[in-house]
Amino acid sequence: MLRSASISLILLGVLAIAAGIVAIAWPGVTVLAPVIMFAIYAFISALLHVIRAYRSDAEGPVAGNLVLALVDIAAGVIVLVWPAATALVALLIVGIWAFASGFLEIIAAFGSDETPGSRAMYIIGGVMSVAFGIVLFCRPGLGAATLALLFGLFAVMYGVSQVIIGTQVRSKGQFLGATS
Repeated sequence: MLRSASISLILLGVLAIAAGIVAIAWPGVTVLAPVIMFAIYAFISALLHVIRAYRSDAEGPVAGNLVLALVDIAAGVIVLVWPAATALVALLIVGIWAFASGFLEIIAAFGSDETPGSRAMYIIGGVMSVAFGIVLFCRPGLGAATLALLFGLFAVMYGVSQVIIGTQVRSKGQFLGATS
């Protein structure tokens, strides 16, 4: 469909810029979007388990697939009924990850083979991760909004870079190989 590399890069850039603007303008929507996507996934997964259950000849797979379908439906309903709580749990998991990985990075800084420059970078990165984890625990609302805004800024900058690359490619007349 898109044979021109420049057009595909420009379209990718415009899409990234649009996603970034949405994330910056509505950080709450940006935080809840993955939660809603998970609910949709859970409902589709439940449907597929039901289909598999009724296509199976053996009794065991039927019961197992129906139980999995019920678990998927329950997960999807819980996520839709309590989207903020679901987002909070996900945010706290990210906080745990940031704190633990930062702590381990600080420990890794004192590995025997590290140069002073590498050691400093490990320590700086580790301290930033630990601080980020603490912020997510102490102020989860602020942390969620910050993540959404950072994503938005990244997406806008990435989109601009893709548009620039696309226009440069277009000026050189480069094309992708034949598609299908």
